Formats: sequence, structure tokens, C-alpha cells
Amino acid sequence: VGDKVMVLARSGLWQEVVNVPASQTFPMPEGMSFEEAAAVLVNYVTAYMVLFDFGNLKPNQSVLIHMAAGGVGTAAIQLCKTVENVTIFGTASASKHESLKESGVAHPIDYRTMDYAEEVRKISPRGVDIVLDPLGGSDTSKGFNLLKPMGKLITYGAANLITGQKRNLVAMAKTWWNQFCINSLQLLQQNKAVCGYHLGYMVEEAELLRSVVAQLNNLYNQGKIKPKIDSVWPFDQVAEAMKRMQEKKNVGKVVLVPQAPKEESKKAEN
Repeated sequence: VGDKVMVLARSGLWQEVVNVPASQTFPMPEGMSFEEAAAVLVNYVTAYMVLFDFGNLKPNQSVLIHMAAGGVGTAAIQLCKTVENVTIFGTASASKHESLKESGVAHPIDYRTMDYAEEVRKISPRGVDIVLDPLGGSDTSKGFNLLKPMGKLITYGAANLITGQKRNLVAMAKTWWNQFCINSLQLLQQNKAVCGYHLGYMVEEAELLRSVVAQLNNLYNQGKIKPKIDSVWPFDQVAEAMKRMQEKKNVGKVVLVPQAPKEESKKAEN
């Protein structure tokens, strides 16, 4: 009672008071803000497990990170920097490239104006060792084809199903139709691996998650990772917060809080 904690739950966290099992609570490191804590678990646990548990990231390897300026993307970049001499390729709109370079992305690629697969091949003709795929659809196939022998593709989302402000069932169906399929014999011949990850289905793995969070807390205390907060929004501005993400304007995590931060409240009063 009275401890500051981070929590995991599959849904129901957009409210002022929540109940979660004690096994899904994790102590916050000393000095961490609540906004940072809100940006840690989903993003950093996902990035850590796909890079290290599935990806087995090692020194001198290369990684392609899609949506590199988003929450999981920024977490993955920071975690890659904890391993020696990892080359990072990151896709994002051009306006975010300077920020990505500062954070450690060697090769930012504007996916809107160029074919990222071609750009990766120009720099690394053999491809990359790990592809982090939150996109789905035909991009999963492109990612698989970019892998070197013994490379690993980890798919952890299907962002391509979200086509705009309104649902486009035809576009969604096309994305679904283009989902990547491969059989075990093809994998055998290619010497590559495909992994699937969804944190929402890991909540029962309390011991495993606790060990990952302990590793992340150590990295935070060492100053090797720090959640990047793009913006903080009160509940009554949730539509604007979602719009910022949908328009791909955020660099880092968009955080919801029950009430506007005190500084903003004072400005509004003035």
C-alpha cells in the first residue's frame, strides 16, 4: 500500500481508478515520473522481448525498425544502443529523421517517398539480421526477403489494417489477403526465422515478465534507457491525442492523464 507502481492490463486503463491483479504490478524505479512509467511497460517490454528473447541481438548486427519514431520504435532504438556496434535502419516520415539520427539511427528512411527495401539493399546488399514488423500485410513479406541467412523477422502488429480516420473495409481486406504465409519446408530452405509476439497474451507469464521488467529497471537506473514522451493529454482531449498518432506527428509516446498538467491549467485560467 502506497507504493508507486506500473501496471499491465489488456484493456480498461483509460480511467482514473483501475483494479489489476498484484502479479501485474511492478515497482517504479526511484526518480521515474508517472508519465515515464506510463510509457515503459508496453513499449519497452515489447521491444526488449522481440530484440533479445526472439531476436537474440548480438554485437555487429543490423536491425530494421519500422515506425521508428513511435513508442516501441524509440524503445527498440535505445535497447539496440546497449549492444556494441549495432547498425539501425529506421522507417519514419522525413520530418522525424533528424530526431532519429540524434537517437542513434544510422539510416533513417522515408517510407512515404521511397522503397525502404531498396534503400536498405543499397546500404547493405545482403540485408539485415533482424526485422521488427508492426505493419503486417505485404510489408511482412518484404521484411522476410530482407533478412540475411539466420536472420529473424518478429511480427508484433498489423498497423496496415488501419487505413485512415474512417474504416476502409476494402483496404483492410486487401491487407488481410496479403498477409505473409510460409511453410516449414520453405523456412528450412531459407535458413530464416519468423516469430510472432503479442504482449496482451503474455500477462499470465508473471515470472517471465517480472524478470524482463527487472532488466529494464536496471537499464533505467544506469541511464541507458529513458522513455521518450511526445506529449501528455488529459482525458477530455483523447480525440486530439488519437488524431496526433493517426496523423503520425508523434515522436515518442503519447500519454493520457486524468487531468491537464498543472502548468496548462494555470495557463488556461490566465
